[in-house]
Amino acid sequence: MHMHKYEKIWLVFGGITLIVFLSVIGVSAFAMGHHPPSDMTTIDPEKVKETAPFDDPGLKKIGDNEYEAVMVAQAFMFGEPLEVPKGATVHFKVTSADVVHGFSIPGTNVNMMITPGHINTITHKFDEAGEFLIICNEYCGVGHQAMSGKIEVN
Repeated sequence: MHMHKYEKIWLVFGGITLIVFLSVIGVSAFAMGHHPPSDMTTIDPEKVKETAPFDDPGLKKIGDNEYEAVMVAQAFMFGEPLEVPKGATVHFKVTSADVVHGFSIPGTNVNMMITPGHINTITHKFDEAGEFLIICNEYCGVGHQAMSGKIEVN
């Protein structure tokens, strides 16, 4: 089979472009520490309220300007509003007691699907002061549109 020289040039150009694209994705995913939210830890969804740490949800200080937010997504609510200082790193630990919910903070990289029986974790550093909305982005029932929470960063 004979290929025209322009076909060869475009074939080489396409191959190089593909290698560069895959290299950028690989560096972004592995070297820079980007990874999807975890949900490998499981819990009995019928005993969420009796199982630590979900028996006492809320915001707890675990280090210097580092906090753990334990939350239970259920029946169109995420719990009480959270207040964190500017520059704080928050480790979210979220599960569901009833159905599949979403957990998203618009304007950040926080976005998880919360399923009953799984404990999801994600970390975010709040560098800007303001009010952040937590929304459910997975349809969870008739009150889904009203399901939200709030984070105050001072």
